[in-house]
Amino acid sequence: MAKKVIVNISRLTRQHNISLRELSRLSDVRHAALSELANGKRSSINFSHIEKIADALGISDIREIIDLVEEFEE
Repeated sequence: MAKKVIVNISRLTRQHNISLRELSRLSDVRHAALSELANGKRSSINFSHIEKIADALGISDIREIIDLVEEFEE
C-alpha cells in the first residue's frame, strides 16, 4: 500500500469560515495553487505555502493542514 499526503484546504476554509479567495489573500498564496491543493490536483507541495497557510490561520501544528493516508491500489 502506498501513502498519500492530503492537504486539508477545504476543511480549513470551512473551520475558519473563509473562502478560498480570502485564504489566498491572507496567506499570499495564489488562488490557483490553493484550488489545486484543495482538489488534489497537485502532485507536489511547496512547504513555503504550508508555512504561509499556517501563519495566516494561526496554526501551530502542521497536522491540522496535512494528513498522510493509505492509498489503496486498484
